[in-house]
Amino acid sequence: MSIKSERVSDALIEQISYILENEVKNKDINFVTITDVKVTNDLSFAKVYYTVLDDTKKEATDKALKSASGFIRHALRDRVDIRQIPELRFLYDESIEYGNKIESILEDIKDAE
Repeated sequence: MSIKSERVSDALIEQISYILENEVKNKDINFVTITDVKVTNDLSFAKVYYTVLDDTKKEATDKALKSASGFIRHALRDRVDIRQIPELRFLYDESIEYGNKIESILEDIKDAE
């Protein structure tokens, strides 16, 4: 990833988090954490990875984020200094769940010894 892509990704993480916390009024988007943003080299698409506090609300949160993506993208135009704001695709970040699973397996192995 180029330095420009990394800089844009960092700015998008910060600004999308702010917009979700302070400007989006949908209750299904409460307690969403943006974990990472991957931007294509031409800055036309961005994969926005997120997690939610309550795992039972993953599906509702996914729908709410996809419906709010246009509003979020429009709000980013004033905050991120790039020519064109990338199209946002929200994806649930499963790496935290995977890490927790590995940790519990390691704890089980440790307890078995």
